[in-house]
Amino acid sequence: MKIKDFIWILVIIIFTSLIIFPQTRTYFEYATEEAPYLMGFLKTGLLATMGELLVKRIKTGFYFNDQGIVYKFIIWGLFGMSFVLVFKLFSSGVISAQASGLLPKISEPIFIGAMLTAFMTSLFMNLIFAPTFMMLHRITDGYIELSEGKIKHIKHVQLKQVIEKIDLHQFTSFVVLRTIPFFWIPAHTITFLLPENYRVLMASYLSIALGMILTLAKRKK
Repeated sequence: MKIKDFIWILVIIIFTSLIIFPQTRTYFEYATEEAPYLMGFLKTGLLATMGELLVKRIKTGFYFNDQGIVYKFIIWGLFGMSFVLVFKLFSSGVISAQASGLLPKISEPIFIGAMLTAFMTSLFMNLIFAPTFMMLHRITDGYIELSEGKIKHIKHVQLKQVIEKIDLHQFTSFVVLRTIPFFWIPAHTITFLLPENYRVLMASYLSIALGMILTLAKRKK
């Protein structure tokens, strides 16, 4: 383990400690309530980018040989802002549908009822929103990589080139048909059991976990 690995771990520990300790957790919750989009940008941008760096470290042995990491941070931040809205839309939508009798609802025991609501929220969000988000993420990554991480080159990259770069078979057979049912739906069921202020944060930690698991599995294979 090198000094850069310790720095990566230290950043994660510092960020996580803001939520663990009551003194700083109060400020975190207040900021999330008062500026949800800004906090969504910062939480997802930082943690998902840290995940990108970790995957690069596992694959190549280096953290910062990835061109365009700043633009990936910005893209992740924008995705984080969308998560703030999407999580609210689906959680409120499922609760409303349950109240209207359009979806099943369990009142007692309370935990089982909450688990059912969380599961259905995760199910519909991942079936409806996740594939679109995942493809858009592949496209943005394609533009960044084909432009070599330089903003002046992006205008010369054509959408056709980006689409051709994406392995649609792998995207469909693995990313959509395996990670969604076997990882994201169960994982986000837990996410929607958490208080609303922590859901986007949890999703960001999950992106790090999945990226590390898949990269290690692929490296071992």
